[in-house]
Amino acid sequence: MFDLRIERDLSIPMADGTLLLADLYLPANSPAQATILVRSPMGRRPMGILYGCYFARHGFQVVVQDGRSCDEVLPLSTEREDGLATVAWLRGQPWFRGPLALHGMSAMGFAHWAIAADVTELRAMSVHVASSSIADTIFTGGSTALESVLIWCSNHSFTTALLAPRRARRAIASGRPAAELDVATGGRAVPFYQAVIADGGPGSPLRARLDHSHAPRSGVMASVHLVGGWYDIFLPGLIRDFLALRAAGAAPHLTVGPWGHYHPQLFLTANREARQWFRAHLCGDHAGLRELPVRLFVTGARQWRDYADWPLPGTRPVPWFLRTGGRLARNGPDESGGDRYRYDPADPTPAPRGPVIVGQSRPEDCRRIETRADLLTYTSEPLSAAVEVIGTAAARLYFHSSPPTGADFVVRLCDVHPDGRSYNICEGVRRVGHETTGKVEVELWPIAHQFAAGHRLRVHVCGAAVPRFARHREVVEQKVFHDPQRPSAVVLPIVTTTS
Repeated sequence: MFDLRIERDLSIPMADGTLLLADLYLPANSPAQATILVRSPMGRRPMGILYGCYFARHGFQVVVQDGRSCDEVLPLSTEREDGLATVAWLRGQPWFRGPLALHGMSAMGFAHWAIAADVTELRAMSVHVASSSIADTIFTGGSTALESVLIWCSNHSFTTALLAPRRARRAIASGRPAAELDVATGGRAVPFYQAVIADGGPGSPLRARLDHSHAPRSGVMASVHLVGGWYDIFLPGLIRDFLALRAAGAAPHLTVGPWGHYHPQLFLTANREARQWFRAHLCGDHAGLRELPVRLFVTGARQWRDYADWPLPGTRPVPWFLRTGGRLARNGPDESGGDRYRYDPADPTPAPRGPVIVGQSRPEDCRRIETRADLLTYTSEPLSAAVEVIGTAAARLYFHSSPPTGADFVVRLCDVHPDGRSYNICEGVRRVGHETTGKVEVELWPIAHQFAAGHRLRVHVCGAAVPRFARHREVVEQKVFHDPQRPSAVVLPIVTTTS
């Protein structure tokens, strides 16, 4: 461990003349091994403690830079221009000799993806609970991650971070128009929130500014380590980034643990993994790297395991069919026809706890919502042996809507314990247009979960998950079919061999 020296308030000019401040953390009385850049829309001082001090004490020099104020610009929309201007400034500093690494969580990870494909000095990245496309996270399945957007837009300090989740849920429950919810949550109108709810759909300028997924698709010359949490709102995007890197011929590492967005153990693990990653790819010391690239905490089994890839070798997609009488089974559908429910935006189906940007995200017992008439449940027989599901699940539903005003379909997979407790494991949402009759594909959250022997699988189908996603505005009568011609099912990636 090295003693620490800090140089405060370095002034870095952006292309438009704006000056962004940064602090430099470096080992005292010893040359640094390499430079780590942390561009922080969340403020540089807290990140200096979390990242700057830690890596400088391990021999790196760390630049921790402020992002722009969210009151001045559309949040995160200038990260590419500002990031490239920062790297240009770094090149002119006598203490910067390369190589360069990027490190950080959440919005910092997005800021780093914005420049990852364009920095020749970049050798390594460690990104945790973040993805290259904020747009995909905000506009999940064609709906809007309303609770998380409101929390983020009203989160201006440590105090507001503690209060924001309750205020956001209270604002959403008030039934006020969506355009007023930012004021109801944080006391003022927020331009970014207003831009989100006014978004024009796929291809809009807003989504383009919040999407840097071209970077992982390009392969990125740097070596990338991604760290996520099963209960983190950015997990699907992080997994997509891993798959894009692999498809482009890169060799990223992936670590996913039983964490929400701000879990303390996440930070400890991410920093430890990043230190080993940076020593390997910036300093040539590969001793700390694990042999297999994918490390997952398997919930249910409560075990850490290493694998050769994601999706796992030795898994296969297995359909579990919706059947008469609320049954879920491996054998095909029956001649029942289907089941009905009525979605009413004045009393929308509530969501159990789940991935949200701030707040408790771990699963909870869903029995409190399973008695509602606007939620269908399908439950398997008790399992004779443990079943492991590792990967990204999906559902296909055949439906009829009346009237054809559009609708949301929420599908949730639960683990039912022998005593009746029913814990949500993963879910997905998909918004459809004005089809009267059709088929909808719903992508569920990635999971690695063991359903123990004696437990049962349960699937929820409903029209809302409030407050997590924005409610659809129209009353809809829905019928979900499960007959041989319209075999509605949830398709699970079942582990068939060990690897």
